[in-house]
Amino acid sequence: MTRLQHGEDQPRPVDDRMPVVLVILDGLGDRPIDELDGRTPSEAAETPVLDRLARRGASGWHVPFGWGRAPSSELAHWALFGCADLPFPGRAVLEGLGAGLDLPLGVATTFASLRTSRVADGRVWITGRCAREDAADAEALLDELGQRFAPHHVTLQPLGRGEALLQFTGFADGFVSDSDPFFEALHPWLRVQATNASSNAFAEALNDRLLDARRLLQRSAVNRVRREHGRPALDVLTTKWSGTRQAIPGFLETTGVAGALVTDARLYRGLGTLLVMAQRDLAPLPDPAADLSGRLALAEQLIEEGARFVHVHSKATDEAGHSKDPWAKLRVLEALDAGLAGLERLAERAIVAITGDHATPSVHGVLHTGDPTPLVLAGPTVRADAVEAFGERFARQGWFGVVQAHELLPLLFSHANRPMFLGHRAGARQTLALPDHPDAMPLA
Repeated sequence: MTRLQHGEDQPRPVDDRMPVVLVILDGLGDRPIDELDGRTPSEAAETPVLDRLARRGASGWHVPFGWGRAPSSELAHWALFGCADLPFPGRAVLEGLGAGLDLPLGVATTFASLRTSRVADGRVWITGRCAREDAADAEALLDELGQRFAPHHVTLQPLGRGEALLQFTGFADGFVSDSDPFFEALHPWLRVQATNASSNAFAEALNDRLLDARRLLQRSAVNRVRREHGRPALDVLTTKWSGTRQAIPGFLETTGVAGALVTDARLYRGLGTLLVMAQRDLAPLPDPAADLSGRLALAEQLIEEGARFVHVHSKATDEAGHSKDPWAKLRVLEALDAGLAGLERLAERAIVAITGDHATPSVHGVLHTGDPTPLVLAGPTVRADAVEAFGERFARQGWFGVVQAHELLPLLFSHANRPMFLGHRAGARQTLALPDHPDAMPLA
């Protein structure tokens, strides 16, 4: 504490605000598994670094949107980044921004993919997607579709691997349902439907373009040659994640502090672009430990450059969960643990948190679920609770209890000595943290 100032009877606090580093192990949460003696991969894995962080810090369960709700990565991160009360623009917008595309405000946008199909019971069933060896055929087919769409004021911008972004000039409301069934063994190719009254016209236009695309793809010489060579035709264009880019406040305006990301995919590059956050992109490395260690090193660089919140992401746990091999997820967690060694040193001068954005069980016929994900916080101001190991079963005994996604940033900023003092108005917007640089009164 500083000495007393003129006319004051209490000393002013020193500035001991700290940066925050949030490490997201994508799809970290799991379910008890018979092959692991009723444990989850996190509980069964040998994770000495995470165990030490759990012993020195405090734990809880991260349940992003409450019990039973299966989050997507994009919606979980939207809430984690303090945007829960802002309109979500649709993942298609984030994917386009992450690919470096120019996306104007107020244009309906959707994400499209070439797919293979079969017809049964009068419906179209999706049977596969573009393989790496299909790149040339996919490029040719998307070029045909782009020319077909252009007279309808639809811009098609390829993204690789048979994927593309479609922008519909003249339609401002892009919020419609997916034609991509996602659960392909359960649902056929779907009719697009409006999610509100103002998107009816766009839904109708998108259905027309998709049906027209199927007719073109079925007749295309590219697919005829594929069939002649015993390869499945890429004869359906599916869409998902539709939305519209809208003007929203950036991360600094929402939280009061400068944010940054260490990115590895279009989604997170797009999120950082939309929210005006600093970024360092690192292509995923085949060794999970080296990959995560490199990301933490970049996080420290971003802190040195002025970021007060840094997001670090690893996709490895999610990919292992989708393999439906619990042992694969266990091995990935053990490898990632070694890559987290630098986090222990960083926790001497920053608030660090490790959790997942959702659960991706490595068993059962599900993708994401509402199962809890372990959460650990460590740092100079975090009091140690009784938890001594990392994993769902252990974290349940932690002091933080159940934490939803929108609650995590305020929790982190509070421990970083940055809590927004409710009742104090430092600006027009109530930020999640005490703002670093509020507007100052100019000199008279």
